[in-house]
Amino acid sequence: MKKTFYCEAAYAIGLACLALSTALMATADFGVSMVVAPAYILHLKVSEFLPFFSFGMAEYLLQLVLIVFLAVVLRRVKLSYPASFATAVLYGFLLDGFLALVALLPVTVLAVRIAMFVAGFFLCAGSISLLFHTYVPPEAYELVVKEFSVHFGWKIHRVKTVYDCVSCTVAIALSLVFFGFSRLEGVGVGTLICTVCNGTTIAMFSRFFEKRWDFRDRFPLRRYFS
Repeated sequence: MKKTFYCEAAYAIGLACLALSTALMATADFGVSMVVAPAYILHLKVSEFLPFFSFGMAEYLLQLVLIVFLAVVLRRVKLSYPASFATAVLYGFLLDGFLALVALLPVTVLAVRIAMFVAGFFLCAGSISLLFHTYVPPEAYELVVKEFSVHFGWKIHRVKTVYDCVSCTVAIALSLVFFGFSRLEGVGVGTLICTVCNGTTIAMFSRFFEKRWDFRDRFPLRRYFS
């Protein structure tokens, strides 16, 4: 029999693991996930002039733009949209904290960097899968994928793959505009791996989770975000 996994716990664990996975991949420096690459490149550029502008800050400010875009395209505003921004702010603080901790690792050793990237990649896919199994509004990245999937009736992992490809293209364009052809920041072989494999890996984790756990609500709050 399946064991119960409360959606609220899936949210908390998924968000923390997602922040950690981003910190691991950013520090490994093989290229961050295509989803966060635009925010990472924005952070690198703006922090040259405003040192206090952290990766976490770039994340939740860019996600605010995505939430506004989602509301305009779907022509509606739900309680889940501002709640998603609150999630983005929490994620931003977690990300900055994990970045400070991960920086203590011996990142000059190639084997350590590879291990960090691999761990970050799978941790990222698993955490996003957990966030897809909760009613608590996820980050704007996952919210956009989830809302478009539900609204248009598309398979969620396919929407995720398309979104990842678009995000990767935007990241490359931003890097070229900000740093030129001689310095491709935030985008690398790791980014390409994530772009091609992330959607499928998320689907794999979802099947694994759903075979073992029954995701249920612990608190009667789902109706407020529907």
